Amino acid sequence: MTDKDMAISPLRQRMIEDMTIRGFTASTQRGYLAVVSNFTTFFGSAPDRATAEDLRRYQLQMRSNGATATTMNAAVSALRFFFGVTLARSDATVGMTTVREPRKLPVILSPDEVRRLLDAAPGLKYRAALSVAYGAGLRACEIVSLKVTDIDSQRQVIRVEQGKGRKDRYAMLSGDLLDLLRAWWRLGREKGVMLPRGWLFPGQNPVNPLSARQLGRIFHGAREAAEIDKPVSLHTLRHCFATHLLEQKVDIRVIQVLLGHSKLDTTARYSHVATTTLRAVKSPLDGLSQGPPPA
Repeated sequence: MTDKDMAISPLRQRMIEDMTIRGFTASTQRGYLAVVSNFTTFFGSAPDRATAEDLRRYQLQMRSNGATATTMNAAVSALRFFFGVTLARSDATVGMTTVREPRKLPVILSPDEVRRLLDAAPGLKYRAALSVAYGAGLRACEIVSLKVTDIDSQRQVIRVEQGKGRKDRYAMLSGDLLDLLRAWWRLGREKGVMLPRGWLFPGQNPVNPLSARQLGRIFHGAREAAEIDKPVSLHTLRHCFATHLLEQKVDIRVIQVLLGHSKLDTTARYSHVATTTLRAVKSPLDGLSQGPPPA
């Protein structure tokens, strides 16, 4: 079955309807459909004819081709949905298993490195956007989705609508960040790109928001201009937000709420990279009675 056949098949339509009923986002639907299409190409026939062994072979091929744990787990989720929900076949996915993802500690910038990076941003608009990532701990998709009306200067909070997990939450809004956003708002109004009740960070066409990809490119340009050679990304600023708060002795449960994490374990990993936490622990070596080091 080709992609064209899949595009007009009743199976595809039913899967779309099943995902729509469950409130899947458009991006999730596209991802799930792409997985089923890729599996169909691998299988070489209508996907509803596949067996548990066929799915196991597909997962083995993905691993052999160097697919990451994230990619493999996304495929497992999509195929389990297709066979378990759309086809009502619980037998097919028995041989599929999720892959344990290696937990890596995030690389953290020092406060001075963050300052240098923000200072290197090309213009007030982008400095403000990157400052939201660090000053409020927002994800890239949350930053570009902000509207002017999401900034509550009276309560000093930022309203984040439908963040990760399709949850609304409030993020912190410091006085310095508010001043920076006000400066950008005034400049944006003067340039005619800040529409009433429009996007806080409009794209080239003010009707559309700045894209997360474009913001990522701006981040890397600022990183290079600031001569920071650490392997970091735009999401690193969110990691820095959490880590630097933890180093300031902010309660980890408060940080959990600010980040929008549903599990405390997710937030707790920042304790592994908080340098003040590490420095507060006395090494057992320091307790040994030692003489001067040998000459």
